[in-house]
Amino acid sequence: IGIDLLLMPAAGAAVFDTDGRLLLARHVDDGLWATVGGGMEPGERPAEAALRELHEETGLQAEILGISGAYGGPDFEITYPGGDRVAYVVTMYACRLLGGEITPEYAEVDEVGWFTEQEAQALSRPPDMNQIIPDAFQWWATNRSAKL
Repeated sequence: IGIDLLLMPAAGAAVFDTDGRLLLARHVDDGLWATVGGGMEPGERPAEAALRELHEETGLQAEILGISGAYGGPDFEITYPGGDRVAYVVTMYACRLLGGEITPEYAEVDEVGWFTEQEAQALSRPPDMNQIIPDAFQWWATNRSAKL
């Protein structure tokens, strides 16, 4: 495909702990904090992709409670170092932590942590997180009592 803009489906997990803190990961390539997620594999359902990415990148397992948002547009376009250009369309799932032990996949993620909304807003993050993080906290505030 070369450097033509490629539309890519992706899915992510906005995972919350029992204290209402959001799981974020710092990515090795740019040092920015973001929710966990990534591109879908052929034949994969979005929810499966979100949970797969969560486990691969952090070692954690979660239960999907609902969709916290669906995203696309200029903030979701990325040009990678090799010149590849991707326009992601992301389905974000609000999730409740089930278990596991944090084991970052150091090829992609060098740190994982739990953050309040105020803490998350203070972190260095990519432009797409300016929409995803507030929406995730809003979803959690509105729906957590009904889902737990």
